[in-house]
Amino acid sequence: MPLTDLSLADCRDYLPPLPVPADFDAFWLRTLEEARSRATQKPVFTEVETGLTQVRTYDVTVPGFAGQPVRGWLRMPAGAAEPLGCVVEFLGYGRGRGLAHENLLWASAGYAHLLMDTRGQGWSAAGGATPDPDGGASGVVPGFLTRGIESPETYYYRRLFADAVRCVDAAREHPEIDPDRIVVTGVSQGGGITLAVAGLVPGLAGVMPDVPFLCNIPRGARITGRPPYTEIAEYLKLHRDRTDSVFATLSYFDAALLATRATAPALFSIAMMDDICPPSTCFTAYNGYAGPKDVRVYEFNGHEGGAEHQQREQLVWVASLFAGTAAA
Repeated sequence: MPLTDLSLADCRDYLPPLPVPADFDAFWLRTLEEARSRATQKPVFTEVETGLTQVRTYDVTVPGFAGQPVRGWLRMPAGAAEPLGCVVEFLGYGRGRGLAHENLLWASAGYAHLLMDTRGQGWSAAGGATPDPDGGASGVVPGFLTRGIESPETYYYRRLFADAVRCVDAAREHPEIDPDRIVVTGVSQGGGITLAVAGLVPGLAGVMPDVPFLCNIPRGARITGRPPYTEIAEYLKLHRDRTDSVFATLSYFDAALLATRATAPALFSIAMMDDICPPSTCFTAYNGYAGPKDVRVYEFNGHEGGAEHQQREQLVWVASLFAGTAAA
């Protein structure tokens, strides 16, 4: 994949103005207050048998947006004797939580690991277990970027971002997890959710977005020729008169804008040949991120980004973070 976006030098200086809805902060305050008030049940953690001897795994159900159940897995190192630091992870587009014995990296490193399922997704890999009861109007393009896009109130990512915040709430309330040592992370869509949570939840210990999606959405929709951003272009190709209203809705959910509200230390990764989440969109979020930050750039990689190499960077970074010496 050749370089098709701005150069690295230009990306490092790229910080375009993003539209900020007048009621942006009030919208999210109200959304989260409603989500928390609708939770009539406590999170449920049910231990499951996996055949693994060094990791305990729990089937998780968290009351998310509108109190609707959100599934996940909580994995913890066996024999832990004190509250643990926790990595809360959000998934890429189309992915689901998978099977109980998968994704052992963070628990193997000695941390609690809460993996959130993504409502309505899970078709492309691993399989999901969380429905999206709110379907939205007809005339949407297949996928999730235009589901409920008629209004910020009905938009799919309002529900998903609220789910993610509620999963962080659940981790903080767990008796075996240290509420002051919560790190959020994710790749692609998961990276965008990570940045949204970073902007909506104070007091996080760390933030690790990898090749994040949903950043500078107007640019992504206009320069990217591959899904998922093409869902927006296909929708506007059909609904020629809705461009302004669509981007007005999307402005509430732009992870690069939410990143300007974040204050926790962050470790980003960005790939310069990424044709799904173009590097200029990711750098929009990085350059505008309000907290201490660092970035690993993979100059010759596409959307796979740093993969295992970035995981190695993250393991070192989280260890230093929890030891009180985070690399900023």
